[in-house]
Amino acid sequence: MTTGPGDISSDTAAEWQKVLAVFADEAEGLVASMEENLIALEVSPADGLLQDILRGAHTLKGAAASLGFQAVTDYTHGVEDLLQALLDGRLAPDETRVSLLLGAVDHLRDLSRASLAGVDSLGAVHQAHLVRLREGIVAGVPTEAPPLLAGLPRMPESRSTARSRARMDMERLDRIVTLTAELSVARGRMAQFLSCAEESGARWEDALNQQREMDPLFEALQEEVMKVRMVPVGPLFRQHLRTVRDLARSQQKLAQLDLEGEDATLDTAVLDALRDPLLHLLRNALDHGIETPDERRAAGKDPRGRLRLKAYHDAGSVVVELSDDGRGIQRERVRECARRKGLVAAPERLRDDELLRLIFEPGFSTTTEVTELSGRGVGMDVVRRDIEALRGSVSIQSQEGQGTTLTLRLPLTLAVIQGFAMGVGDQVYVVPIESVQECMEVPAGERTSEESGVLALRGQPLPYLRLRQVFSLGSATPARENVVVLRHPDGVIGLAVDELQGDGQRVIRPLGRLFQGIPGISGSTILGDGRVGLLLDTPALVRRAILHASDSPVSPPAPLETPSPANAPSAP
Repeated sequence: MTTGPGDISSDTAAEWQKVLAVFADEAEGLVASMEENLIALEVSPADGLLQDILRGAHTLKGAAASLGFQAVTDYTHGVEDLLQALLDGRLAPDETRVSLLLGAVDHLRDLSRASLAGVDSLGAVHQAHLVRLREGIVAGVPTEAPPLLAGLPRMPESRSTARSRARMDMERLDRIVTLTAELSVARGRMAQFLSCAEESGARWEDALNQQREMDPLFEALQEEVMKVRMVPVGPLFRQHLRTVRDLARSQQKLAQLDLEGEDATLDTAVLDALRDPLLHLLRNALDHGIETPDERRAAGKDPRGRLRLKAYHDAGSVVVELSDDGRGIQRERVRECARRKGLVAAPERLRDDELLRLIFEPGFSTTTEVTELSGRGVGMDVVRRDIEALRGSVSIQSQEGQGTTLTLRLPLTLAVIQGFAMGVGDQVYVVPIESVQECMEVPAGERTSEESGVLALRGQPLPYLRLRQVFSLGSATPARENVVVLRHPDGVIGLAVDELQGDGQRVIRPLGRLFQGIPGISGSTILGDGRVGLLLDTPALVRRAILHASDSPVSPPAPLETPSPANAPSAP
């Protein structure tokens, strides 16, 4: 006697869903591990890798059989047969058979999701590929898995399902972060009030001591909450092992991706936003950087190109480097493209770093042939835009004939920054402290009402913007002005402000709908006195200052003065 769906108790159904969730996670992990090992096997055949792949297939078959998923069980059995023939030495693990097995991995992934959706049968596409597996075909195997039948219901990707669950958890965490932010504001306001009361002669010693005792507890809570949001970059990096292999083959090239620093952690929101820029960079490296096997042999290189993804923590940020050992960026082609597009009048006068930064300009491409990967002049400018939207930066180094390295510097989190506050009139502006190089006093002769100008910093020209004019604040220029020197991959500039208010931890809030898109502003924060401070869009202001300096002839810049102790930055 069989039991219909209506006869299953709610408790049993809930337990069954838990079992299916365990299988979904286990199947995705096993298939991903098989995929990574197959890519490694193609580069360096080893019995150990074959044994690991066979073990993963056998485990998946057993898990599927225990749940009655016959389609996955039957298909995996055919995969095992081919793997066993390779392990026994009856067949060689060449590129053709690795491609066949990678196609099988795609089918296993799809069949597992289909089984979870209630479709437990082999479609015509799966059966055709299973025939190829069982025959152990030697030649003529397609390099890509055949397309899936349109009528086959499919579960959403396990990674997407996992990310959906993660987003639900992140919503809870976001509420905790918001609460923590409010506590931070309240703590700052309470500390300011109590300090003023103490200075006025009131006896608030007990209250102040209680406040001081609360500080380390609060900071520990905030640190633990932020750690919950942090995830390692390894899973994102490993997703691109297959991407690099397949994209290289589509260009008749050979390439492998090496990974370093997979344990480095980033905020989940930053990691999600990094996916598209990273894919753009990998595609660009494979198309523009890595040469064909014949070209590499002629240059005395290994026919297989090498790309390296590396992540590490540095000074409160995470640095992601993508390097290749390809042809590098050909400067003359960059100059020709710059002339053709009218980006600069005399590109031969540009410094090397300035010349290389031109590749991030919209529509810039040194190739004349449009391919599936590049050639349309889109991609690198999108990378810069997306990275700067994360309050990060991108820089590039390249040596012709040796390769190129792109460096992405990203904040650990988008929720909180260590920010430097500056006052202009009754407004307060904040920049990330890692962008601040130094603070100096504006020379008396440069205290004008002009929006921009050029100062001299240790003999070097320093373009600067006067925030009072940039944001049309309208109040009178003060008797003394300071300039905050900001460093950025695009250049070093100064911001002329009225006062320096020092650094401190700032909780970032998004701008309201009415204020989004304001040039030079990227966010807001609540200050210790309850007022709203505005987070400056550093990259946009850097480029604006450099553009003003290049367009306007200036007299010899006046040297900057070191600020007096009374005007030096102090802690908020």
